[in-house]
Amino acid sequence: MDRVSLYKKAIDLKALTLEEGLFLYENSPLSELTFVANEIRKKYRNDNKVTWIIDRNVNITNVCISDCSFCNFHRKLKDEDTFTTTLDEYIEKIEAMLKKGGNQLLLQGGMHPKYGIEFYEELFSTLKSRYPEVKLHSLGPPEIHHISKKSKLSYRETLVRLQAAGLDSLPGAGAEILSDRVRKTLSPGKATTEQWLEVMREAHRLNMVTSATMMFGHIETTSERVEHLLKLRDVQEQRPVGSNGFTAFIPWTVYTEGTKLAETYDCKPVTPSSYVRLIAMSRILLNNVPNIQASWLTVGKATAQACLYAGANDMGSIMIEENVVSSAGANYQMDAESIQKAIIEAGFIPQLRNQAYEYQDMPEGVPVLKK
Repeated sequence: MDRVSLYKKAIDLKALTLEEGLFLYENSPLSELTFVANEIRKKYRNDNKVTWIIDRNVNITNVCISDCSFCNFHRKLKDEDTFTTTLDEYIEKIEAMLKKGGNQLLLQGGMHPKYGIEFYEELFSTLKSRYPEVKLHSLGPPEIHHISKKSKLSYRETLVRLQAAGLDSLPGAGAEILSDRVRKTLSPGKATTEQWLEVMREAHRLNMVTSATMMFGHIETTSERVEHLLKLRDVQEQRPVGSNGFTAFIPWTVYTEGTKLAETYDCKPVTPSSYVRLIAMSRILLNNVPNIQASWLTVGKATAQACLYAGANDMGSIMIEENVVSSAGANYQMDAESIQKAIIEAGFIPQLRNQAYEYQDMPEGVPVLKK
């Protein structure tokens, strides 16, 4: 194959095949991939702005039947240190988020064996009645699958009822690698590849704002990474005309400190250059997804800044409270001031956004840094 012709095809936003994508991933110099990805980035965002958001992550419960081998956070139902977040705790956390200028709550985890649709309807409607201005960016395809199965509802019925209760958008959580070979080892209790994808297809039919993710650096092959990206691209292509679909793709690296995964497999840390290569390939292959996010939370500021020249146009959230990857060894932190500073240091203009990637004015009391 000819790299140059494939680069031109990618810059023209034409879909590459699995073979073409794998060829570029395995054979192209990183400098060439980052150049191509940056040219594609300009077609989506050519205003030199890098977006970010203020939100808070709250775990609904730490009880989960998934038994993910990379997760130190989950507990079994009969464990002594289980919890379900109380209303008073939600109020305390939301009030703290509002004081920091945030207005979005990322509610996730875990797949509790006793919680069906009614539990989540009551939770969402209660939070919305108290804080109608707060957006609920919550759950994920594995949790939707779990709720629908427990409550004997279709994916569509589950999503419609949760939307009516206050669900605003659906994160792309629990994708890990969209390969059943990998999922059977990493996340035996989670939705299969096709189930994850079908939840997202249904969400797109309902015109929900969604995102897509990848967790890599464990037992997956390079081919499975590329296949993952192409499956997301296909679902995005299948969305109805006018549907939001996937607003963004966010890849992050696995952390395995103290996990069952580390006991069984020798997972080498993902190097900065490997992460930048994955970002660039994401921008090249996801020709129909408008935004690519660099996960500073798992790779740190410097690598995330490099990604802004490799196709990424978003730095994600300041992540007020995060429990899962931090419990496995990730310890990077940023606040509203430092994330803006990181964007400016990289040569870009920081721009606050919402989950639909619409530009937002800075809330009162949040420091505004200018280039």
